[in-house]
Amino acid sequence: MALLPRRFLCFVLAQHFIAATACQEADYGWMIRHYCLQQFQRSMEGIGQRLWCDWDETLDTYGELTNCTALIAARLDCYWPNRLVDEFFVAVHKEYFRNCSPSGRALHDPPNGVLCPFIVLPVLVTLLMTALVVWRSKRSEGIV
Repeated sequence: MALLPRRFLCFVLAQHFIAATACQEADYGWMIRHYCLQQFQRSMEGIGQRLWCDWDETLDTYGELTNCTALIAARLDCYWPNRLVDEFFVAVHKEYFRNCSPSGRALHDPPNGVLCPFIVLPVLVTLLMTALVVWRSKRSEGIV
């Protein structure tokens, strides 16, 4: 019976210790919205909406946002990544990157110097092979 009160005492002390050192999610959510997101918004406004889908332009800003959320999590003894970070980044993507292609680049045609050979070469090969077949079919001598 003496073992039961000791276990209970350890359980009660452990609960108080965990409650005192656990992540304060409300504070964490407030801090990432007010510190990290505001800095990200200013940086994205500086980049300009036309370039939001250009990964080369947004990579540094996005990296700073990621590092900011991780640093605040470390300061508040929160795990990173966590549910709040996931929801935060989903909201950021919905606002800033919803119209971007999955590759992160706007799709466009290649330059004419690249595109023309890929069009002209197959057309010429097709015409040449057609002419060769017609010429060969007219020469029936020697074919059994």
